[in-house]
Amino acid sequence: MVSVSNRRLAEWSLLTLVLVVLLAVFGRQVRSVQIQAERAAVQGTLGALRTALVLSHVTAQLAGNMDGNTAVAQISNPFLLLKARPGNFAGDFAMAQVDAVPLGAWAFDGDCGCVGYRLLYPEALDAPDGAESVWFRLEGLGAVLQLVPLTRYVWQGQTLN
Repeated sequence: MVSVSNRRLAEWSLLTLVLVVLLAVFGRQVRSVQIQAERAAVQGTLGALRTALVLSHVTAQLAGNMDGNTAVAQISNPFLLLKARPGNFAGDFAMAQVDAVPLGAWAFDGDCGCVGYRLLYPEALDAPDGAESVWFRLEGLGAVLQLVPLTRYVWQGQTLN
């Protein structure tokens, strides 16, 4: 015959097991939401930078004081075009120094004219070289600068461009 204390121990053990499983499932869902939020924040910052580049070009054109090619040549760091830089902008770093960039921070490489972001959750990125950061080069397409990804980045099944 099973004693009352053994039955209670079994009940509490079962309850503990159920709670641990629920916490594990909840933890996975939280991680998924954090990854989605990071991707949305990166896309938002890229959108703000692209908009700032276009506005800079249009403003220069309307001012009539420079042609499009001169305007393109004068832009170095696109973060300086923003009214307020993102709080997670770490500053100037070469791509080779990406490990020195804090996790979840943006950097600018002036030598290549590239904007980079070091991921908080690199496991969500499917990059050909197993990269833990994403980089975009400033390229003049026509007279307006664009941010073009250095390689094809797939983040949770969606192409990041």
